[in-house]
Amino acid sequence: MTPLARALAERIRSEGPLSVEAYMEACNVYYYATRDPFGASGDFTTAPEIHQMFGELVGAALADVWQRAGSPANAIYAELGPGRGTLANDALRVMRRAGFAGGVHFVETSPTLREVQANLLPEAVFHDDLDSFPDAPLLLAANEFFDALPVQQFVEDRERHVVLAAGNFAFDRDGKIVEQSPARDQIVEELGRRLATLGGAAILIDYGYSAGERGDTLQAVRGHRYTYVLDHPGEQDLTAHVDFVALAAGARRGGAVPSRATSQGTWLETLGIGARAMALAAKNPADTESISAARRRLCDEDQMGRLFKVMAMKGKDWPDVAGLES
Repeated sequence: MTPLARALAERIRSEGPLSVEAYMEACNVYYYATRDPFGASGDFTTAPEIHQMFGELVGAALADVWQRAGSPANAIYAELGPGRGTLANDALRVMRRAGFAGGVHFVETSPTLREVQANLLPEAVFHDDLDSFPDAPLLLAANEFFDALPVQQFVEDRERHVVLAAGNFAFDRDGKIVEQSPARDQIVEELGRRLATLGGAAILIDYGYSAGERGDTLQAVRGHRYTYVLDHPGEQDLTAHVDFVALAAGARRGGAVPSRATSQGTWLETLGIGARAMALAAKNPADTESISAARRRLCDEDQMGRLFKVMAMKGKDWPDVAGLES
């Protein structure tokens, strides 16, 4: 058993069955605190690690909405779960060229990842949550952040739990599953309050659904392969599909204005990833095929283009984010 598995088994013996929400939270806190899981040598690869074009277009969208809002000098760049800092680094390169000179603030709880991020962006200020952010307009990005927050699962209105059966972890019930995530709801509502009160815009990118779908979406990835969610606690990444309808509802409760959700591929093409790919290939002819492959991976429907969704949130007096009209 893994170290966390032993701790969870003892917790179940002493406290009783663990909710799926508590199990997922414990596993991911341990997982992210003890490793850098990104890239070919890790467990999964996120869009910013595929190619610089992704972060550049996020940065261009944030720079554009900032300029159309009057270029407030006190605005800050913020990111939830910034990974290795790759997205921020690419986005800020574009934003700085557009005149943005604000501070950089990260919500990151993993000591391991904070060290990686600080090496790339020494100016970053770290936070455990949104509460300690400065009172300033936000230009915020969250890529594959909400999917890792814990979900509750219910079977016929009864919450699903993890138990011990013959010394192994098992679910206490099966059937038609409904998921919800109080953790996601709380964070998006708080973000909405900040945007409503202080102004700004946020771009949320994650895999999930946007039409109220239901079902069991909890999954585990280890070494770039799907694995069983109750195997190797703390040694694999646990995620669940993000309900963008619920995110939009949380944004409204906080007082912000959510946009419609669209597919990642559609949004990136609308922002001009094709033109950016051509420009990069013209400067680096030897990289033409790798640039084209990266664009396909980010945008094609059978890769990341359709499964991943994009939604914006904004303060009521701020303009829409390009390609994400409210």
